[in-house]
Amino acid sequence: MTTPRSTAPTPTPTLTPAPEGSRGPAPDGSRVPAVERAVRLIDELAAAREPLGLAELARRLTLPKSSVHGLLATLVAHGLARRGPDGDFSLGPRPLQWAGAYEAQSDILRAFHQLAGSHAALSAETVMLAVLEGAEVRYLACRPGTRPLAVNFRVGGRFPAACTSSGKAMLATLPPEQAGRLLADAPLPRLTRHSVRTLTALRRQLAQVRLQGWAMDDEETAEGMQCFGAPVLGPRDPRAQAAVAVSVIKAGLSAERRQALVTAIGGLARDLSAALGAAPPRAG
Repeated sequence: MTTPRSTAPTPTPTLTPAPEGSRGPAPDGSRVPAVERAVRLIDELAAAREPLGLAELARRLTLPKSSVHGLLATLVAHGLARRGPDGDFSLGPRPLQWAGAYEAQSDILRAFHQLAGSHAALSAETVMLAVLEGAEVRYLACRPGTRPLAVNFRVGGRFPAACTSSGKAMLATLPPEQAGRLLADAPLPRLTRHSVRTLTALRRQLAQVRLQGWAMDDEETAEGMQCFGAPVLGPRDPRAQAAVAVSVIKAGLSAERRQALVTAIGGLARDLSAALGAAPPRAG
């Protein structure tokens, strides 16, 4: 997440890996260890706020320095990493090509950028698009807010799903037993004193989300910040394909403005669902 334009509280994205086996259909036995190590290394470079040395990267990955040195040499040769004059490493420029290609090929990203500004109540607010990856959410897009106290999220950043409105909105669309298995694999993180503490309390929250159609993060990822999220559905599948959320500073948030934000984020989620081919909700 980028630095806000004020002293507003800023949640720091956690970039811990999603539980093993949650990121794709391939069974563990068919994965290539060298590729897995390279991906972990790229993730570390992407998450770092400043260039990292060989020894630090080896420590973070718990790998021999000789192995990390070989991986880095290959990544540098392909533009995935960059070596500075002091010998430290940072992310290279090639992922930008991939990001552009991904966006060009992604129906939901195109639709988000077209529709994120179409609801008046959201016009000045920070609006995010996220997907569920294991027990975490990853932010695919962020339409920055224009308010002086706006808080903007870093694209690619990850947060625990149990703490976020977008995560809870998506978890609530899963069969309860599937959501339970997903969450049981990872301890509930405590990002703030308001973060949900037990699976029992989280299940109660998810049941409420199913009833009302939207979720709330009430200072659970950052003190002083409130977010409202709603699921984006696809055709022929009741499980969310993604979620949209709006993030605001809680101080001074009136009941009227809160209701307007909830209504607008729900409307944006329905618009995106329709763009993906989901059937409109039944009347009545």
